[in-house]
Amino acid sequence: MSRFIMNRRSLLRAGAAAGVTLAAPMHFIRGAYAQDMSCNMPTGSNVVLGFNVPQTGPYADEGLDELKALQLAAKHLNGEGDGGMLSTFSSKTLKGNGILGKKVDYVTGDTQTKSDAARDGAKRMIEKDGAVMITGGSSSGVAVAVQSLCQDMGVIFMAGLTHSNDTTGKDKRRYGFRHFFNAYQSGEALGPVLAEEYGKDRRAYHLTADYTWGWTQEESMKNATEALGWETVQTVKTPVGAGDFSQYITPVLNSGADVLILNHYGGDMVNSLTQAVQFGLKDKQVNGKNFEIVVPLFSDLMAKGAGAAAQNILGSANWLWSLDNDGTKAFVQSFGAEYGFPPSQAAQTCYVQTLLYADAVERAGTFYAPAVIKALEGFEFDGLGNGPTLYRAADHQCMKDVLVVRGNPEPENEYDLLRVVKIVPRSQVDYDPSIFGGELGPDTPKQC
Repeated sequence: MSRFIMNRRSLLRAGAAAGVTLAAPMHFIRGAYAQDMSCNMPTGSNVVLGFNVPQTGPYADEGLDELKALQLAAKHLNGEGDGGMLSTFSSKTLKGNGILGKKVDYVTGDTQTKSDAARDGAKRMIEKDGAVMITGGSSSGVAVAVQSLCQDMGVIFMAGLTHSNDTTGKDKRRYGFRHFFNAYQSGEALGPVLAEEYGKDRRAYHLTADYTWGWTQEESMKNATEALGWETVQTVKTPVGAGDFSQYITPVLNSGADVLILNHYGGDMVNSLTQAVQFGLKDKQVNGKNFEIVVPLFSDLMAKGAGAAAQNILGSANWLWSLDNDGTKAFVQSFGAEYGFPPSQAAQTCYVQTLLYADAVERAGTFYAPAVIKALEGFEFDGLGNGPTLYRAADHQCMKDVLVVRGNPEPENEYDLLRVVKIVPRSQVDYDPSIFGGELGPDTPKQC
């Protein structure tokens, strides 16, 4: 028995003998003591959130859109503007008076689409700025790195745009949560549509971003298409931020493939798709079939960057601003009024993640991270633009419907770039969370 405990018992016995009751100091109560130890528990009138996004690099378009949405979320949480999705969110705990009555402040950083820069930025936000939550990012490599850091530091990470299976698979963490869908779900949603539109007798060539997202996207698309009867002719890894993809596209011409699958994102996808079209791939016939190009993870920002090259290209998406539901309409109205154009899926997922964190804190009644984690695990909600959604407890992956989209060949305006081909029900993209391995790990609070 420790000397502290013996001395405390002696004091209590002495007090009782003298007819005095000694109150237990708050920090000796187990729950309260643990909360004192939790990292960056806010003590003043404000609470700081960390918005860590790519403001430079190949995914900067997505990152800058994310930052706009995150700043808008802070305004809405503080009761400024029209409130956006606070009015459509099925949970009614958020009142526009901050989080637990504390005004929401934020700090920002530039991940540069680089894991080291992202970790350094997040670490600075936690240690120097007192951030109680980190969100943002448009790269799965960044997400995995920052999620691991946040686990070590005891700060919740609400992942932004990250699509690798690994984020909530082999690299999942107790302190990390993902609203965005994943590569496996893209394959499961997109595969049947590809078979219906292009047939089951196809030969595919993959160009793949050489990092965790690209690897799992390629694997997921191979599995989905080969199960339908497609043959994989070749898979080639390409560096992130390559710019010129001509050396990788030239061999496709003589490979015997009749489909090119571009496992690229952001500026890389814009460049590789544009160059593939310039090489005449969309005008070719191979094996008696029209040559096709597929972009498994598509977005309106990429469609805008690729221009006419994106027309009629099939892909999958997490969300689209033209969806006909109350949450989407409210967010598009708010974002459009603030910035003059509709939001991207990157913007929507970061905005939603911020609201989900704030709501979990309100429901938990505390910023104490383990309690907030428990409030998020198994949480079911609606009204945030994606229909009924579950934050699955086993891996912290949001389970919801997935969109199959097509580059619009006849846009009605400059923003009408993608059209929904099919809304694939959540039940058709569900999977056993154990298939990708990994362990969430403990929720033991850390002290910064």
